[in-house]
Amino acid sequence: MTSEATTPDAAPDGTPLHRALGLTDSELADIVEILGRQPNRLELSMYSVMWSEHCSYKSSRIHLKRLPTTGEGVLVGPGENAGVMDVGDGIAAAIRIESHNHPSYIEPYQGAATGAGGILRDIFTMGARPIALMDPLRFGPLTDPRSRWVAEGVVSGISGYGNSVGVPTVGGEVVFDPCYQGNPLVNVLCLGLLPVDRLVLGQASGVGNLAVLLGSSTGRDGIGGVSVLASAGFDEGSEDKRPAVQVGDPFEEKRLIEACLALLDAGLVVGIQDLGGAGLTCAASETASRGGVGMDFDVSAVPRREAGMEPFEVMTSESQERMLAIVTPEGLPEVMRLCEQWEVAATVVGRVTEPGPDGVGLLRVVDGFDGEVLAEVPAASLHDAAPLYDRPRAEPVDRAARLADAPGAPADPTATLVDLLYDTSWVSSQYDHQLFLNTVEGPGGDAVVLRLKHPTTGVDTGRGMALTTDGNHRWCAVDPRLGTAHTVAESVLNLACVGARPIAVVNCLNFGNPEHPEVMWQLSEAIDGMAEACVAFGLPVVGGNVRLYNESKGTNIDPTPVVGLLGLVDSLDRRPPEVGQAEGDTLILLGDDLSGGRYSLAGSAAAWRDGARGGQLPDLNAEAVGRLADLVRDLVNAGGLSGVHDVSTGGLAVALAEMAVRSGVGTSLEGLPDAAGVFAELPARVIVAVPSAEVDAVVARAGEAHVPASVLGVAGGDRFRLGGPEGVLIDLALDDLTRYWRSRLPDSLGEGTSQG
Repeated sequence: MTSEATTPDAAPDGTPLHRALGLTDSELADIVEILGRQPNRLELSMYSVMWSEHCSYKSSRIHLKRLPTTGEGVLVGPGENAGVMDVGDGIAAAIRIESHNHPSYIEPYQGAATGAGGILRDIFTMGARPIALMDPLRFGPLTDPRSRWVAEGVVSGISGYGNSVGVPTVGGEVVFDPCYQGNPLVNVLCLGLLPVDRLVLGQASGVGNLAVLLGSSTGRDGIGGVSVLASAGFDEGSEDKRPAVQVGDPFEEKRLIEACLALLDAGLVVGIQDLGGAGLTCAASETASRGGVGMDFDVSAVPRREAGMEPFEVMTSESQERMLAIVTPEGLPEVMRLCEQWEVAATVVGRVTEPGPDGVGLLRVVDGFDGEVLAEVPAASLHDAAPLYDRPRAEPVDRAARLADAPGAPADPTATLVDLLYDTSWVSSQYDHQLFLNTVEGPGGDAVVLRLKHPTTGVDTGRGMALTTDGNHRWCAVDPRLGTAHTVAESVLNLACVGARPIAVVNCLNFGNPEHPEVMWQLSEAIDGMAEACVAFGLPVVGGNVRLYNESKGTNIDPTPVVGLLGLVDSLDRRPPEVGQAEGDTLILLGDDLSGGRYSLAGSAAAWRDGARGGQLPDLNAEAVGRLADLVRDLVNAGGLSGVHDVSTGGLAVALAEMAVRSGVGTSLEGLPDAAGVFAELPARVIVAVPSAEVDAVVARAGEAHVPASVLGVAGGDRFRLGGPEGVLIDLALDDLTRYWRSRLPDSLGEGTSQG
């Protein structure tokens, strides 16, 4: 029996305590049924964080089951700290994507920094050395001062943490849109490498084995952090939640990485788990539950950085840079020695116990192993027994009218292009993307390319890995199912543009309040669209993150599923072509024959600039995308292209402009579609820049691959000029266009030196 048999009736403001902690009346009833009694204050706090939306996925789990999660090379799928793929040569790749949206709005620098720190721990807890970060970011409009402040602080937080800990940030996205005003999205992806035989899982085993807490001491920073912040919408009082944002220390993280990998190399770790959302409660309950065992956890042994902390504060704090390792008693002296060598604190805080006669392992929080029992709950009831909600779903009532409301062509194509074009190097220049000297293609291209080296010997395999992160809230707001499927297809083409074949998907599903039926309809539709596309392309979903309650003052963000795609380059003997062109190159559009009457602006950036949010997305022809991806991959790897770029946000106009400004070579083309056609975001199109001697061969290969090919014209000169059926659409001096492109973010956000 625990020392506290009853639960305090109310919080200080009179709210029933379980409600103040985010639990519903029915959830409290479920807890009482599980325990056979009322929970005490500590137990209630533990359930509140573990059953939060952030930790339990109670609104999304029934839908996530529809995603394909198995396939060739999958070593670890969803449910562990990271997905793991066998990439050959005895090497495995661990990959994970997470979010730190709400903390980053309240405290941009620390919210983003600790998001980066948390994703690193997800990777090295699998036994992998983190080698690359990516950061898909979304903020409110550049005209909003608060959104600019958030953007500056977030970028500074990611650069401050990633650069200090020594892991390169190699790419990502930056999007500005009014729907993220008050609710930015800060998603972070991490990739790590490990020898296949060093793979370790987050589970406890071996009765009598010890749980050792590694890393930082525990404080009140982060109590109810992401587990609470990410499980409710924002309102006028959200600023008061700043103390719930964790505080990161990248130098402690670096020591922790090296200590943990040393312990794993020495074979001293039975299981290991990072401490993220829900802190020690999560780590203790999940390791015990996965191993089918119990655990006695001595809360009094936990090193604390603040006096007077209550047990519930210690068990739910999300203080950063901490890991929980399961080790044998015989190995403990060597564990302590290695941790001392790396200047990492190590404290025995738990021991593995037998499950009961009913097979249920109990998590007992005690004040000393032989002292008072403060909490006693079935470990699995915290880990995987949260209620599963099939929340009501409903299409938007005006959906039919919106689908019928097709956007018109931009009235001023030149002004539209200038508004849609901006250089993201303001962000990437603050990141060190060449750490480890693995980066072959860094920020700014269609995808990132890294050398694939053996994680222990450092031997270069001669192969490469490719990464991309993609999302498009406009497509998904128009049609969440088709929009998500198109996003997966865009990721596949992005990898093809660097010569890579895709092998695995991770996702970060950012949606609004799940208590709104329209939001749950959006989420369900998006998952179905992702499942359909992944099945069509033969891609397993090996992990992901669902982040709901992205609403501010009652307004939901547009649905924003972000896709992270991992690919392999089978022979990395040259850099892939850049997003650019050379003087005299012929520009060929692959995947489109430029026939009229097929161009819709639905979901396009150009239409949304003009406030036109209706229309219907074109269907996705996955077979055609696959043929195009195969062709582009072969052309890239054959080495005959000067440049390559997929056509996505902003359509042909933006893709052609980006190739021109990045290379400093002008473009003057005739015979293009009308204004709607050059800004339409028709799927499955790639532009290649080809030396004149290679044009016939490229067109012939496209024909053999059954891929439409349209010769657009020849690159050159000092102007950017696009002509359509009714004359000139856009005509700008290349220097002017380049100045608009380069100056947009620096003029809005300063010199990139903000520290949050």
